[in-house]
Amino acid sequence: MVNLHNRTMYVSATANHGVVNAGTRLLLFQRGSRVVGKYAGGNIRRGCLVGRVSGATLHWHYLQREQSGELHAGRAFCDLIEQADGGIRIIEHFQWKTRDGHGTNVFDELPQHPLVDQ
Repeated sequence: MVNLHNRTMYVSATANHGVVNAGTRLLLFQRGSRVVGKYAGGNIRRGCLVGRVSGATLHWHYLQREQSGELHAGRAFCDLIEQADGGIRIIEHFQWKTRDGHGTNVFDELPQHPLVDQ
């Protein structure tokens, strides 16, 4: 099972019906198979998600307040891909519940940069 705990993700590609963008950051926490996350930035004022991971698949439900003040929600299933450098890629296939549309977003892990002593 892929470990998503304390991983920070950015949006590397978004769908036409997607609202997240390159300015959105997603922070994930995992305990066992349960995953929770919070996200913000770009068009998103604040968002949260809850889900469950099974092997290389993640299912989640999300709720977000957008910069416009509107609340929107949906669900997604995601493919989890472990990259050669140890990072994670999430390919999210989402379906809106509160508006029309569906699509695919891609989240990549922000690289970790160790502090360098000088």
